Amino acid sequence: MQNKAFEHKKGIVEFSHTKHMAEYAKKAPDLYKNACGECHHDDKGKPLSALKEVDPVKGCIECHKKPGEAPKGKDAPKLDKKAKMEYFVEALHENCRGCHKAYNKEFKTKAAPTTCAKCHQGAKDE
Repeated sequence: MQNKAFEHKKGIVEFSHTKHMAEYAKKAPDLYKNACGECHHDDKGKPLSALKEVDPVKGCIECHKKPGEAPKGKDAPKLDKKAKMEYFVEALHENCRGCHKAYNKEFKTKAAPTTCAKCHQGAKDE
């Protein structure tokens, strides 16, 4: 899969809207109060709760325009959350991991993946 946001260094994550909205949302309705808006939001970060499955949406890269991850390490600039969310990978990871952690906490499980290797085929946890 080609992506203008970054060069893949880890396996591509297979995401299923159907599985999330049909299966997981029914099991954990409290985590899906905003339906599609749990993941899809406007430019102010407000959930697009009225979205329907057939509605067109912008791709994440349209707003989270900086490719790859935010700089890391001791020499990296200190970025606030808003600045980090400008990076495509940071925005995706924040969205997925936040929900997965909430799911795991609510159901006292580790079923929803939160590490590199659990989502990306062939990756090692960092």
